[in-house]
Amino acid sequence: MNFSLFCFSDKGALLAAKLCGLLGVEFSSVHSTEKFASAYGFTAHKSVAADMKKLFEQSDALIFIGACGIAVRETAPHIKSKTTDPAVIVIDDNGKFVIPVLSGHIGGANALALKLAELIGAQPVITTATDGAGRFSCDAWAAENGFVISDMKTAKKVSAAILKNDIPVCSGYELPRILPNGLCRGDDGELGIYIGVYKKEPFDTTLRLIPRSLTLGIGCRRGTEKERIADAVREVLDRHGVDMRAVNGIATIDVKKDEAGLLGFAEDNGLKVSFYSADELNAVKGDFEESEFVKKTVGTGNVCERAAALCGGEIIVKKTALNGVTVAVAERSVRIIF
Repeated sequence: MNFSLFCFSDKGALLAAKLCGLLGVEFSSVHSTEKFASAYGFTAHKSVAADMKKLFEQSDALIFIGACGIAVRETAPHIKSKTTDPAVIVIDDNGKFVIPVLSGHIGGANALALKLAELIGAQPVITTATDGAGRFSCDAWAAENGFVISDMKTAKKVSAAILKNDIPVCSGYELPRILPNGLCRGDDGELGIYIGVYKKEPFDTTLRLIPRSLTLGIGCRRGTEKERIADAVREVLDRHGVDMRAVNGIATIDVKKDEAGLLGFAEDNGLKVSFYSADELNAVKGDFEESEFVKKTVGTGNVCERAAALCGGEIIVKKTALNGVTVAVAERSVRIIF
């Protein structure tokens, strides 16, 4: 994680220096006044508030050693969304209490507070309702396991309802025999959770927790625009009811390393592209639909399925050709652990 620490007193500076050692971060990650910067090698600020916007946007976690009021006032102007805000944690000068004050679940503040408290022998103070009641927290679990939350409004409904009643959950994968407090097995009802890559709505109001377990195998003609690739991918996924947010990467043949449209599509969607040689693709075992024309052109008769399979997993959408673009989808195994 990218940490930014803040201290404002002698005791706070000592604790900040100790935390740097425990967390393995540079002293320059601590932001303070010139007095402590010169003594410890911290980063000096005439006004921390003046630089808070940049630090808030660039940090995964902001740790304030001092009063809660300082953290609240310094960060309040920059708060945007619980899905994007960094974790904000307060530790008192004496190192007795560790308090997550912002982004407890998705931002990981609760988990980090527990870790910090253990490191310095302090008492964690967790105030989020589901944690306090010992109930399952859908947003915390999703963040910890790299799942995408389909809709934050629905997540809030689940978090409110789970305090009073067990919420049914169903999944495209095997669920553990023992479910966490607050969940029960079920696939119908007014409100519930579905875990999987498909756009299923088994409940009247369904919260979908989406694993990023899919790889798009893509082949395309030379010079294909990124918009055409995007349209082809969207149509293929829609046909099969697959959520684009489950895609974690793209795979293709190495002759496409300079394919502007494919690279542009990947960049627009924040996806890494894995490139493989024709020999690597031909070595993949499986039953693939082969094209002699493609084989003569690039050295293998099926780019998209072979490339997707090479990234690991099972082909769940076979080769589909649309307007000069071929698309296949592979899914890596997903294990549900609560």
